[in-house]
Amino acid sequence: MANVAFYFDFGSPNAYLSHKVIPGIEARTGVRFEYVPVLLGGLFKLTGNRSPAEAFAGIKNKLAYEGLETQRFVRRNGLTVYRSNPFFPVNTLKIMRGAVAAQGQGVFDAYVEAVFHHMWEAPKKMDDPEVIAAALTESGLDAAALMAGTEDPQVKQALLDNTTKAFEAGAFGSPSFLVNGELYFGKDRLRDVEEAIVGP
Repeated sequence: MANVAFYFDFGSPNAYLSHKVIPGIEARTGVRFEYVPVLLGGLFKLTGNRSPAEAFAGIKNKLAYEGLETQRFVRRNGLTVYRSNPFFPVNTLKIMRGAVAAQGQGVFDAYVEAVFHHMWEAPKKMDDPEVIAAALTESGLDAAALMAGTEDPQVKQALLDNTTKAFEAGAFGSPSFLVNGELYFGKDRLRDVEEAIVGP
């Protein structure tokens, strides 16, 4: 059985789109993806990478093409609830620490669904603590406990450790996938990820 890690940051729309497609891959292969929260800003610092909006800003037609590819992916997978976040880019430090806290509080899956929803389906300014707390409460989560968890030194260190391990595995952005130790980057590599899981 393949070992698959999904390095994600809620601030990446492509991580959200991957998240929506992953259940189908899991159903077809019987393999469960391990969701690993990382800090995209931290990965960028470790690798010298930049967001596509910055990296491609001076390249004519490039960002327009990236948008076209996103539209194709959305149509192909029927992801009709996807919306651009008008507050993008969002500082994800608080919500990524929240993901680690949610693991310790036994509500990780519900937290991931909630935050992706409030980032890319009903978009909100998810770097404002009051907005985050209201969104979590709306989704039936204990916002006070989760927000308190983001200040736990062990939670902070765990997110740093996850980010460092992702970097050491070769990751430079989100979404990244590690299948039996082999790296794949981007939502457009999910077909390759599935092929790697199934094997020759």
